[in-house]
Amino acid sequence: MLNSSDWLRMLNTSNSSQERDIGNSCSCICRRAALAQTCRCVVCALESSSHGSQGRLAATMFDELRVFYELLDELERRVGGKRLLRDCSGRMNWPERGVYFFFENGERQSASGDRPRVVRIGTHALKTASKTTIWKRLSQHKGTGRTGGGNHRGSIFRLLVGEALMRRDEWDGLETWGVKGDAGAAAEQHGLSRSDMRSRELPMEIAVSDFIGAMPFLWVAVNDEAGPTSDRGVIERNAIGLLSAPGSNNADPSSEAWLGRHSSRERVVRSGMWNNNHVGDGYDPGFLQTLERHIASTPRL
Repeated sequence: MLNSSDWLRMLNTSNSSQERDIGNSCSCICRRAALAQTCRCVVCALESSSHGSQGRLAATMFDELRVFYELLDELERRVGGKRLLRDCSGRMNWPERGVYFFFENGERQSASGDRPRVVRIGTHALKTASKTTIWKRLSQHKGTGRTGGGNHRGSIFRLLVGEALMRRDEWDGLETWGVKGDAGAAAEQHGLSRSDMRSRELPMEIAVSDFIGAMPFLWVAVNDEAGPTSDRGVIERNAIGLLSAPGSNNADPSSEAWLGRHSSRERVVRSGMWNNNHVGDGYDPGFLQTLERHIASTPRL
């Protein structure tokens, strides 16, 4: 099969495909790749799709999804496999900064491949002078080892998962979940002491830690400067944009049993991802080259 670099080179030239001998060049590429009878490379997809702009866009997006997942395959090889967050600690040799990709048992691609599909993408240090590390952010999602709980007010990932669990399993007595960004302010609003509120929320925090802790994930090292223009931000928002673009979530939809279908957030339900920001915001396929470059320099733990 074509490797991700071949796909990326094809993507870079697809806009000028009308100026080339499509049949000859594609035939050569497909023979070298030893692809199946139905070729799904960019050139073939563009040629066989509708002549309208929507058809060309859908064909290109389909292949960009395939490129994205092939790059993650390469990342998985480089880092030595996916990890479970429950098995990770700060003593491991994490890069200082990076982007992470979470998967979920039972959630797989369907049309664009046959791999586990990404259900959460995130990063950190998008504010100038931020000192947050990738492990610090991952540990906020993981929760605390001492109690098994965590702080959903410090992790939108935890907040979204907990809210979906609450709706699916009809948990009672959690009116404070997701209220305010500060535990003291949330407790005061509901006439509770901070300790009473935390005691009420602890069983759900534990359930969230168990759920997220069992999710396999990958990470790519992106050790650039903190700030909104960092490559980490480029990869995060464009990867979310690709996976949530109109058509992509139909290509690889969430399973009927996916917990996120119980979310009150329309963007979570529609995208099949535990993300709210950047969902449906569009994407620049050039981010795939940025991702490929950083994968090439990501070390094993």
